[in-house]
Amino acid sequence: MVLLQAPEVRDCEVFTRMPERFRRSGQRSDWADANRGSAPTDSFLEGPVFDAAGNLYVTDIPFGRIFRIDAQGEWEQVAQWDGEPNGAKFLNDRELLVTDYRNGLMAVDVVSGAVRPYLDRRNSERFKGVNDLIFDSRGNLYFTDQGQTGLHDPTGRLYRLRPGGQLDLLLANVPSPNGVALSPDERVLYLGVTRGNQVWRVPLLDDGSVSKVSAFFTSYGPSGPDGLAVDETGRVIVANPGLGLAWVLNPRAEPEQVWRSCAGASFTNIAFGGPERKTLYATESATGTVMRATLAHAGLPLHRPAA
Repeated sequence: MVLLQAPEVRDCEVFTRMPERFRRSGQRSDWADANRGSAPTDSFLEGPVFDAAGNLYVTDIPFGRIFRIDAQGEWEQVAQWDGEPNGAKFLNDRELLVTDYRNGLMAVDVVSGAVRPYLDRRNSERFKGVNDLIFDSRGNLYFTDQGQTGLHDPTGRLYRLRPGGQLDLLLANVPSPNGVALSPDERVLYLGVTRGNQVWRVPLLDDGSVSKVSAFFTSYGPSGPDGLAVDETGRVIVANPGLGLAWVLNPRAEPEQVWRSCAGASFTNIAFGGPERKTLYATESATGTVMRATLAHAGLPLHRPAA
């Protein structure tokens, strides 16, 4: 890649770290055995999302937990179940919709801690392992079904669940579909393709189909793009674990900024927060750290399904 202008490189700062009382040191998990090479894993944070009061919620994949972090960086566990939660978005004021690798889509009451199935199977068939999700302004839910797919098995899937319950399979040939985000006009979906080391650009057509899907951005290194976000100017922010970076891409996919992790290389997912939504919060999953950075433009507001 030849850049006409070198991107600005800046460093994130630590917002908060998981307290020791919540770390599961010395405890093995099936998820870590399969996905971390059995490396010691006391937590693995993902799925950052904010509520209306400014609290940040994160998931802990291997131990099936959700935490709430207040504006001062104080942690509280709000739910735990026999699952592997990853991405999360709010359904309403008190329920999160969570992509659970083991169980499908789950709704989690962050007040009571109760967990219920939302969509656990498709036509009586289990998902490969759902990963991330986003709602559009009309209540359509887009979510990825990653499982253990990759270049050796490019069968990961992108789904759309319509408000009426119709489930559309949009893509079925993705080598590890991960994060999802929408353009400001919602005519394009951006898709993190981790093992392909790319972000795909998925046009959303008026008839509900997709066509001319393209590779919008190509990265490098041991692990490709993960979580995504879009700001109000249409810039795409890409969390890139393995490199410990977040790319800030203009609409031509040219890096304008590069944010470096201050905690480790597992820079997995991102969410805009703060009073003006100009603070980017990020999970450094392997160390149980939440980082933050101040950007020039606000992130797009996240939609919820109609009540």
